[in-house]
Amino acid sequence: MGTRSRMQSARHESLRERITEEAARILADEGGRDYHLAKRKAAARLNESETRDLPSNEEIEAALGRRLALFHGDTRTRLLSGLRQAALDLMSLLERFEPRVAGALVSGNVTQASPVEIHVAADTPEELRFFLDDAGIPLNDMQRNLRFGGDRRVLVPGFRFMAGDLKVEVLVFSHAAMREAPLSPVDGHPMQRLNYTEVERLLA
Repeated sequence: MGTRSRMQSARHESLRERITEEAARILADEGGRDYHLAKRKAAARLNESETRDLPSNEEIEAALGRRLALFHGDTRTRLLSGLRQAALDLMSLLERFEPRVAGALVSGNVTQASPVEIHVAADTPEELRFFLDDAGIPLNDMQRNLRFGGDRRVLVPGFRFMAGDLKVEVLVFSHAAMREAPLSPVDGHPMQRLNYTEVERLLA
């Protein structure tokens, strides 16, 4: 490799690292959840909006974890404990729907924007709606576009609501679909989902 090529390669790696760190800062400090948008924002703020080789979501996730540990350690610990305890309370309420916790509560990379994300199994979304209505919980409809194996895209229905000051998102899968975890937007592997005992173990 010639000198010019080495310099270009070094500049490229430096730029990629700066975009990675800035994207992680955006997610941590501004409460974002969209990794792709954070990367685009980071590139634009570094005057590199036309770059075509953005860091991967895995790189952003790793940088986010480092940043949260370094600058938000105590806050993250308290927030994560509160979110996981809220998840246990909700899982107790939703026990008949085979609840599983997913998202940032599993990885531990939580920010103020992180919701309590729970996946449940039901014959229809209306079954869960009636249950939550009976519990007196005001709901908003939502959908999440999730990717499954074979590059299948599925719009999964669900509901948003507040549990005190915490945001909650419950996604409703059929009993059959619940057995196949959607793919993680971070690494493309099946999303890790935790049952009540596993969340309880993390808190302990």
